[in-house]
Amino acid sequence: MGCKNNPKKMNKGLTQNWYKGNLHTHSLWSDGDEFPERILDWYKDKGYHFLALSDHNTVSEGDKWITVSEDSLLQRTFQRYLEAYGEDWVKTKIDSGRTLVKLRTFREYRDKIGEPGAFLVIHAEEISDRFQSPGNAMGPEGVQKKLPPISKPVHMGAINVKELIPPQGGNTVTEVIQNNIDALQKQRAKTGVPMMLHLNHPNFYYAVSPEDIMALKGERFFEVYNGHPMVHNMGDSTHISTEDMWDLINISYLEDHKPLLYGLATDDTHHYHNKASKWSNAGRGWVMVQADTLSAPALIDAMEKGDFYASTGVTLQNVENVHNTLNIIIQEEPGVSYELTLIGCKKGGSEPEELKSVTGTRASFKLSDDLLFARCRITSSKLQENPIENIFYEMAWTQPVLCGENP
Repeated sequence: MGCKNNPKKMNKGLTQNWYKGNLHTHSLWSDGDEFPERILDWYKDKGYHFLALSDHNTVSEGDKWITVSEDSLLQRTFQRYLEAYGEDWVKTKIDSGRTLVKLRTFREYRDKIGEPGAFLVIHAEEISDRFQSPGNAMGPEGVQKKLPPISKPVHMGAINVKELIPPQGGNTVTEVIQNNIDALQKQRAKTGVPMMLHLNHPNFYYAVSPEDIMALKGERFFEVYNGHPMVHNMGDSTHISTEDMWDLINISYLEDHKPLLYGLATDDTHHYHNKASKWSNAGRGWVMVQADTLSAPALIDAMEKGDFYASTGVTLQNVENVHNTLNIIIQEEPGVSYELTLIGCKKGGSEPEELKSVTGTRASFKLSDDLLFARCRITSSKLQENPIENIFYEMAWTQPVLCGENP
């Protein structure tokens, strides 16, 4: 995927490397169907530099035993795990005639598979919360009327956490998200350790609206692309896509003097054995982060500065904003063509626009002073190997940048 030979750029005297990683992955610690070590091996072998195993409401600590049921998939998974790591590593016991396997903890699988300077395993959790409405409401003159209850899943990725963050709940969708943002920031302030939180798949059951996100304080990241087949990245006839949502939120954020919202691409992998559009498979989406070292603090610092892009296959050799000119160079593949589309919003405007499109492997977009912000979407002619929805071609998204004299 063009990531093993890292393009480098000099910045402020430091060598900046491109690091490829996925920040949303599941294992048998929650609802994934593979052991953590095998998952880490897959990503490492595919040229990724970092991975966050972000299981639901757990940080993979303590004792957890799973029963190897008679299900043929789990039986095969266990046998392959045992063959790969041996009886000295794989801990089992028999209970009521059934085999149980102990899942290795974060620290154990990190130390087993991680490799300093080459492959980083990041401590993470998917905070899986929910907004619940009881279904009752007060009508005119204080008369209570019965309404159908509302239940909306609200999930967030907590990256480089040191302690479990239980779902915080709230009286609205916005309050649920905000309470979890505040909980992570509290842990970050307490420990002094860099951490980040990103909003996952807002169109999952269409639970999170653009207005919900616009009202937040301190949300810097969300998934513009998620590789799960149930998350509706493209929206539908009554809901906008996550990419359109991204721009509308940033228009609102800048009006309210908030920092820009950055977009991630992730796998949200659950299924490592069955491969097709109906399964949540590995290798569909990732981020490329430009940092001086392969460490969680360096990666988070770079991402908070916007020094990364999201991708489903396109690799960029360079992307930088110099003197209000957005320069992009694509790492070209033979026989593949590319369209680079500049998207932004003009000052005083309320809608994003496609400002200019260029066909080729590089572009220099002059960002005029009348623009509020701009970003670039790159679409290739190469088909994705295992697409979801109707997103057939490999793509990449640069992060939005402020234009003109915006603070």
